[in-house]
Amino acid sequence: MTTALVLSAGGMFAAWEAGVWKSLCGRFKPDLIVGASAGAWNGWAIAGGCSAEDLIHEWMDSATARIRLSHAQALHQRARELFLRYQPRIPFGLTVVEVPRLGARLVRGPEITWRHLAATCTIPFGFPPVRIQGRWYVDGGLLGALPLWAAEEMGATRAIAVNVLTTLPFRMLHKAMRGRRSSAALEVIRIEPSIPLGSLHDAVCWSRANVERWVEQGERDANRVATSITM
Repeated sequence: MTTALVLSAGGMFAAWEAGVWKSLCGRFKPDLIVGASAGAWNGWAIAGGCSAEDLIHEWMDSATARIRLSHAQALHQRARELFLRYQPRIPFGLTVVEVPRLGARLVRGPEITWRHLAATCTIPFGFPPVRIQGRWYVDGGLLGALPLWAAEEMGATRAIAVNVLTTLPFRMLHKAMRGRRSSAALEVIRIEPSIPLGSLHDAVCWSRANVERWVEQGERDANRVATSITM
């Protein structure tokens, strides 16, 4: 059995994923990691050996507050920093969406550059698309916040699916965009927030108090299902 850790898009809500990883990291080691948008940043760090404590520290860092809509320079700078600080030690993939044709793409391993890390978090209409080898890319979560299909494409037979975007607006968007789906053969164990994390404003604006609360909630939510996760 090949087990993937799959981390969803979520903007600032993805700090909750750091709390989930704090609970999971001592219980299992994924064979591969896949992420979309902010989940890809979390996954890149985890695949590069980042501890749960260091991942939480990344989210607590006030430098994250500089990443605001329409401020592409701060987003790109953060992507460069992550790319230089961590390099995956296990198979890792992230998703991006090519525009204007709206095609989802899995990018993996040595193909990944800092530009891909920037592109996967480039929210449409919030940041300009990122040009990579003559093509334009935006947020990997646009056509599917939880890229289970990408994990299956990388060889996963089981996925620990850490999904932060579960409220009605995001479920409706997911159905409307008709993104790629995994097959029924993929075994999926889902970890999701037990209560809503906050407003759309909270999802795009950094707050240390929110990060602290989300990390604690993520750990609690993961603890509830952790007994079902075995290697």
